[in-house]
Amino acid sequence: MQRVFITGASSGIGAALALQYAAQGATVGLVGRRRQPLQLVRDRLPHPERHHLYVLDVNDHEALRIAAADFIAEGNGIDVVIASAGISQGTLTEFAEDQKVFESVFATNMLATVATFSPFIATMKQQALAGQRDCRLVGIGSVAGIRGLPGAGAYSGSKAAVMHYCESLRVELRASGIKVVTLVPGYIDTPMTQVNQYRMPFLMPAPEFAAQASAAITSGSSYQVIPWQMGFVAKLLRVLPDWLYDAVFAKAPHKARKV
Repeated sequence: MQRVFITGASSGIGAALALQYAAQGATVGLVGRRRQPLQLVRDRLPHPERHHLYVLDVNDHEALRIAAADFIAEGNGIDVVIASAGISQGTLTEFAEDQKVFESVFATNMLATVATFSPFIATMKQQALAGQRDCRLVGIGSVAGIRGLPGAGAYSGSKAAVMHYCESLRVELRASGIKVVTLVPGYIDTPMTQVNQYRMPFLMPAPEFAAQASAAITSGSSYQVIPWQMGFVAKLLRVLPDWLYDAVFAKAPHKARKV
C-alpha cells in the first residue's frame, strides 16, 4: 500500500491527486489550511478512516515537519510526497503594496516546497538503502514559469524557481535512489484558474490531470508537461527569441490584482 503525503489537498490539483491515489489504494496524508474543506475531501475518499488530516499553513515549516514525522510513523515510511500547495495573484512591480504579495507567493509556492520535501529525505534514503527505491518527491511547476508573463511576475518567477530547484534536487539525490519529479501543468480547471477572465487554451479537468500526473510520478519521469498540447507550447516558448516573445506577449491579458 502506497503512502502519499499531499499539501494543498483541500481543493484543486491537490484534492484531485488525493482522490486519484486513494482510488488506487494508497493511504493519503492531506495537508491544508482549512479543516472543513480538507474533511470534505477525506470524506470522498475510499476508506476515509485510513487517511490522515493535517490542518496547517505550509508557511509554518515546523508544523510541516511535525506532520511529516507523524505520517511517517503512522505508515511506517513514505512513498510519494507532492508539494501541491500554491497561490496565484496578479502583481505589478510599480505598486509598493505588491511587495508583500511577491513575498507571499514565493513563500507558498517555492519555499514551502523545500519545507515539504526536507523532513522526508532522510527516511527515503534509509528506505532506498533497504532496497525500496521507488520513493518520489514531486514538485508542481507551471507553463507560466517557462517564460515570464506580464502582470504575473510573482507567479511566473516562483514557478520558474520551483522547476529549477527540483532540477537541482534531482541531480543532488540521483545516487540516493530517490526520484524527483517535476510536473508542469498548463491550464487546469481548478478554483485558481476559474477566476481568470481570459481564454485558457487546452483547459483540462483536474481529475484528468491527476490521472496523467500519477502515471508520470509512477514512471519516475523527471519532467512532464500536462496536457501534452501545452508541452508543445512550452517547447515553442523556450526557443522564441526575446524580441519576438516581447512583441507577442506585451499585450497579453493580465491576471487581476487584489486592490
